[in-house]
This record gives sequence, C-alpha cells and structure tokens, in this order.
Amino acid sequence: MSFMGSAKLSSMLWVSLLLGCLVMGSSKAGNFNQEVEVTWGHDRAKIFNGGQLLTLSLDKYSGAGFQSKNEYLFGRIDMQIKLVAGNSAGTVTTFYLSSQGPTHDEIDFEFLGNVTGEPYTLHTNVFSQGKGNREQQFHLWFDPTKAFHTYSIVWNTQRIIFLVDNIPIRVFHNSESIGVPFLNKQPMRVYSSLWNADDWATQGGRVKTDWTQAPFVASYRNFNANACVWTGAAGSSCTSTSSTNSFQDNKWQDQALDAAGRNRIRWVQQKYMIYNYCTDLQRFSQGLPPECKRSRF
Repeated sequence: MSFMGSAKLSSMLWVSLLLGCLVMGSSKAGNFNQEVEVTWGHDRAKIFNGGQLLTLSLDKYSGAGFQSKNEYLFGRIDMQIKLVAGNSAGTVTTFYLSSQGPTHDEIDFEFLGNVTGEPYTLHTNVFSQGKGNREQQFHLWFDPTKAFHTYSIVWNTQRIIFLVDNIPIRVFHNSESIGVPFLNKQPMRVYSSLWNADDWATQGGRVKTDWTQAPFVASYRNFNANACVWTGAAGSSCTSTSSTNSFQDNKWQDQALDAAGRNRIRWVQQKYMIYNYCTDLQRFSQGLPPECKRSRF
C-alpha cells in the first residue's frame, strides 16, 4: 500500500531517511525477473536473456505494462528504452514514477509516437498532491527507435531532474516556500507501459493508429534504481535490495546543475523544447503557476 500523502513525518525522520540512503537499492542493472512484475497485457510483456531484456507489445486488443516490486522515496532511476519503430502514430510508451490515490505524486516520461519519418514527442509532467498540468515537451536530437537510450529521473529533497543520456532536459525545484507542494511524502513505484492513445497522442488525435503495422514493440533494458527503498509504516528506512552492494554512488542526494549542466539544459531547451507550460500565457490567462517565477535552472 502507498504511504498516504497526509502522513506527517518529522524533520528528524527525514534526516534519518536520507542518512540511511547510504545503503540502498542495487547500483548495477537490475534483473527484470527480480525487480518488476507484469501488471497487464499478459503475454504482450515478455522477459528475455535471463531477465536482462523486457519487451512490451501493443495490438488492437491491448497493450501491456509493468511496475517495480519496490516503492522508492528519493533516488536516481535509470532505464534504457528503444521505442517503437516505423509508423508509431497513436502509440504512447511510458516510463514514470507514481504513488496511488487522488492526491498522488507522479514524475512522467511519455513518448508520443508519430508517422514514419516524423519525430517522437517526449512529453514530461510532474504531479504533486494530485495536481499536474506542468507539461514540457521536446523533440529528441537522435532517433530513439534505432538504439537504446538512457532516460533518468533524479529525485531528491530539493529538486527533480529529467535526463536523457545523462543530459539534463528539465528541472522541477522544491518550491514549498512559495506554497507549491513538493514530492517528498509519498513513496512511488516505477511504471512502464505501451498503449494506444490515438484520440490525442499524435497531432492532437488527427493521426490515428495504423493497426496494419501491429504489433508495435518497445524494448527495455538496464533498469537501475539507486534509490531509497520504502519498507512500510513507522520505523521504515532506506534498505538494500542487494547484499553485495553496500556502497553506492549517492551524488543524486544533493545533485543540482553545475555550469556544464546549465549549458546543456539551455541547449536542449532552446533547440528541442516544443512546449513549456511556464510560457503558455493563453492557457494560464489568470497568471502563470507560482513555480514558473523561479529560475529554470
């Protein structure tokens, strides 16, 4: 069961949780047989190579999805994905973190397919306490269907960083000081799915899924959760999911953008960003959300 967002944890407990993260989930690529469970789609989700590769497929009857067996409260989550090739219009491939319930938290990577030769749209969003509407969208500087690329979420007490091949594309800061709820009370699982959304996904729903191209297939590998594993009710702490990995790379705990990172995110946002809710004055005619007033970086 998800830890409810209404639960109140003292600042001392938060400190102990972060200190406890010196012993965390495995720092090497996880085995899908051990780390995840298929949640829908039955045999449309398949695991190969002794747990090193997972594929999801979509046909006109169903897509498929899986979730991590563990819940996490802060960490760095990496996944390598190769997206649906060819005419992927109408399809959505996802990789995200989410808690449960009407006031859930969520951190989204969603890949919106397109007709052959047109770029995918990388759709990102952040929900805190059930409130989203924080979309930023990008085109990628490579073809995400030709090879695996690494998509990462860094989540600590101060910020959330979205990265593609370790290049930052977006930062969502902790803005609790100005009344914006941050994602720091609800542990989240990792979820991935492949599904049909041709009512909105491609060019606003104008381009429909071509089922003659089915099955559509997305592939996953090298799932890594260098993260605090949530173990339940009172007294929970960060624990290790692998007894052979007692020392971790914990830079994510206070990771921010250095000068090089700021230059990279500026390059991505200037050249490849196609939508930013923080500049949509028509949508937010009564005023932009308060977090938009902060520096992007």
